[in-house]
Amino acid sequence: MAVNIPGLISIIVFYLLILVIGIWASRKIKGKHDTENLMLAGRNIGLLVGIFTMTATWVGGGFINGTTEVIYTSGLVWCQAPVGYSLSLVLGGAFFADRMRSKRYTTVLDPFSERYGERMGGLLYIPALMGDVFWSGAILAALGATLAVIIDLDQNTAVIVSACIATLYTLFGGLYSVAYTDVIQLICIFIGLWLSVPFILTNEHVGNINDMAESISPNTTTDWIMTLDHQQVGYYIDSGLLLMFGGIPWQVYFQRVLSATSAKNAQILSYTAGIGCIVMSIPSVLIGAAAVNADWNATAYGKDQIKETAYVLPLALQYLTPAWVSFFGLGAVSAAVMSSADSAILSSSAMFSRNIYKMIFRQKASEREIVWVMRVAIFGVAALATIIALTVDSVYYLFVLCSDLLYVVTFPQLLAVVYLPFANTYGSLMGFILGLFFRLAGGEIGLNFQPLIKYPYFHETHGQLFPFKTLAMLISFTTVTLVSYVFHILFTKNILPSSCDIFKCYTDSSRDQIVLQKYEMNTNGTTPEGHSVDGQLNTAYEADVGGFQKRTTKSQVP
Repeated sequence: MAVNIPGLISIIVFYLLILVIGIWASRKIKGKHDTENLMLAGRNIGLLVGIFTMTATWVGGGFINGTTEVIYTSGLVWCQAPVGYSLSLVLGGAFFADRMRSKRYTTVLDPFSERYGERMGGLLYIPALMGDVFWSGAILAALGATLAVIIDLDQNTAVIVSACIATLYTLFGGLYSVAYTDVIQLICIFIGLWLSVPFILTNEHVGNINDMAESISPNTTTDWIMTLDHQQVGYYIDSGLLLMFGGIPWQVYFQRVLSATSAKNAQILSYTAGIGCIVMSIPSVLIGAAAVNADWNATAYGKDQIKETAYVLPLALQYLTPAWVSFFGLGAVSAAVMSSADSAILSSSAMFSRNIYKMIFRQKASEREIVWVMRVAIFGVAALATIIALTVDSVYYLFVLCSDLLYVVTFPQLLAVVYLPFANTYGSLMGFILGLFFRLAGGEIGLNFQPLIKYPYFHETHGQLFPFKTLAMLISFTTVTLVSYVFHILFTKNILPSSCDIFKCYTDSSRDQIVLQKYEMNTNGTTPEGHSVDGQLNTAYEADVGGFQKRTTKSQVP
């Protein structure tokens, strides 16, 4: 395979563009290298930039490459991710954005640490980390596939090179750089892909995708719509619900929500981004349909079909468009992937530095120390993502898998901590254990993890056809609710003495003291750390202290 010189030049140009924008945006920190500025851009992301960066949260390399791949391999009917993730943004905006932003949390794990304690919050970091690692893996695999096509590198080398580029870039400027490069990313995708679509669809080697009679015929190979077998309905529903609700409890999502200037803006950008994701998926769908209907043997590619399905999008851009169009298309895809990688890596490193390192191991760590811990964590997360990208072949598979544990384990926990005032550590721990057990017991064919439990309709080839992931999620949420309520009654009605409260949920616990210390202000209007506080934080302080006093006098749930 010859090196695509225009494509290579386009990647360099677009990389430099993203890098320059990232460095320029990092200057907005103005020397304030504290956690709130690096993680949340000082909670100063406006509505327009917020909409762009929220949309780009999902519309990255995994999104556009994975969508084209699944159209090529499985058909339109199985292309659930764009719709599912778009609905997750809408649902997140409707039920969680306002509540999370109003409480001025820093990460999605903060409500867990506040309610259940730092150790339970640390335990819930595991599925959040896995989600980000799989997401980053999908991004790196997509970028590796693009580089493999353009520069003629083997897949493994391309992934490693991509990981190094993404990791180095992530060290610049925190969320300010991420947000502003997302604006450029989305513009690049929109122009690059939409510019390519007309040329691909009208290429002489591509059949007419509008010929529906041919497309739905069971006797043709140009079927890009496909059908749904009745035996797979349960699996199909399971995957759809996983994408819708598993797309909510992400730090990378809530990082945008919590960085918005207001709770109302957080909701607006969530709704708008949901629509934007659908719009941005259309070019990838059309390119995937064209790839199915293309005579690849007649092109310079020279093969009957594409065996490396992760390469479908970059191959279509290279071989089905003129060189100058390929310049914009391949460059846009690569820049989009690189800009998305920093978001996922930054989110996990932010949670680790704040919710694990600071809250569990080093409560008195300085802002400077936390920032350096976050930067070191970036390399660890990137290394894990690289291993995953090298292990799994399908970008779309990683794209879906990243929400798996978040749906089964984290979503029911988030729903409980936000909406159930009696939820406590006892229920949370039992829900975590049971949800995780029933999910892992179902196995995972793509990772060669054999099932321990064969649920109804189990198929030896296709695996679990029963919606067992949704079952595991419901078991987890039901357990959190029932166990929490039982222990709530036992302790508040004095059926059990306070000495039995091993998790200190209904006693004057150490984390209550941390809440007081966190918000206790001096007479000059500053916190113990010396930072000035505005009116919003004053209000939050009064509410929290009032809640603390109520808890200690009436022994209620923190």
